[in-house]
Amino acid sequence: MGAFSLKSALLARHAQHVVLIHFPIALFLVGVFFDVVARWTRREAMATVAFYNIVVAALFVVPVLITGVLAWRWQLEGQRLHGTLLLHLVFGCTSGLLILMTAWLHIRARRCGGNTSGVRFPVEVAAAIVVMATAHLGGILSGVNTPV
Repeated sequence: MGAFSLKSALLARHAQHVVLIHFPIALFLVGVFFDVVARWTRREAMATVAFYNIVVAALFVVPVLITGVLAWRWQLEGQRLHGTLLLHLVFGCTSGLLILMTAWLHIRARRCGGNTSGVRFPVEVAAAIVVMATAHLGGILSGVNTPV
């Protein structure tokens, strides 16, 4: 199969995780950025953009986690995890949970009209840091980033 073959890109045993992961990373980090801007400027439009970015990122978390586990099972044939790959898995699961928690806090604040900003902002910041660390580890595993 050629380099530009759609079949080879979509049916590669590990490619789906690598393709899907960029959506929740970008959506979540941009959502956190817009939430910070919304707090700073007190603009409701920015808060709405942040809300939708974070909720859509949370929707992508489940397929990304599933494809990550499948990539490990297929590409590495289920061998025992250790080192960077184990750390990437732990950080990835933590990132997923923090993104889901952030989305839940945003939804709860919208539905109930409650003020969850005292909890939501620290969770968002922690999630953004863990997401960036997870992405860096994934880059090391894929060969894009070299270990320091």
